[in-house]
Amino acid sequence: QVQLVESGGGLVQAGGSLRLSCAASGRTISTYAMGWFRQAPGKEREFVAAVPWRGGSTTYADSVKGRFTISRDNAKNTVYLQMNSLKSEDTAVYYCSAARGIGVPTVQYAYDYWGQGTQVTVSS
Repeated sequence: QVQLVESGGGLVQAGGSLRLSCAASGRTISTYAMGWFRQAPGKEREFVAAVPWRGGSTTYADSVKGRFTISRDNAKNTVYLQMNSLKSEDTAVYYCSAARGIGVPTVQYAYDYWGQGTQVTVSS
């Protein structure tokens, strides 16, 4: 089992930045692809970004490309999401997730473990 705990969310003005962290425990995440998803009020959960188990070859949703950066530190068992140039439409609960195997899945069903989420609110 892998337990994931997100942190770093909060209230920020449009144009600002936040860095989300996802700390894993129970098992090393070094063999898992890691992803971030988000869910805005009244909307479906959507893919944001993913990084494969060995790093590199990151994948992003078009809506965040060029503004968000996903990274991982396997030694710290932690994944990060750096969010810059935030917009009001980025307001959502952000979830960290872990998927066994290779690749960088962009769909929810490919992920095996999920965190509880952290709220990000961007004021305009």
